[in-house]
Amino acid sequence: MEVKTKGLKDKICPNLAMEIKVLEKKKNKLKLEIIGEDHTFCNTLRKELWNDKDVKVAGYNIEHPLVSNPVLTLETDKKDPKKVLEATIKRIKDSNAKIKKELTSVSKKL
Repeated sequence: MEVKTKGLKDKICPNLAMEIKVLEKKKNKLKLEIIGEDHTFCNTLRKELWNDKDVKVAGYNIEHPLVSNPVLTLETDKKDPKKVLEATIKRIKDSNAKIKKELTSVSKKL
């Protein structure tokens, strides 16, 4: 099953031209191909997913760094994996906003 999801892309990175393909969607499992991304983004996402107590599996694989896209696999105990992913994205955005604010404050003092 290959579905392009514009809405999910807008939640993850609204300012980037990111394409996401849903490879598998079940009650407690979500498998996404994240077009054009690499370890930097996927590792951040994976690491933050593990902060949710309902996450059973959170990982990604890039078969070949030059020709493959990362495939993220997310499995949860009870929660809808899409909602877990959206909450994780919000936490990452909030954290990035806090870091940006602190760096801006420090740079003004230089």
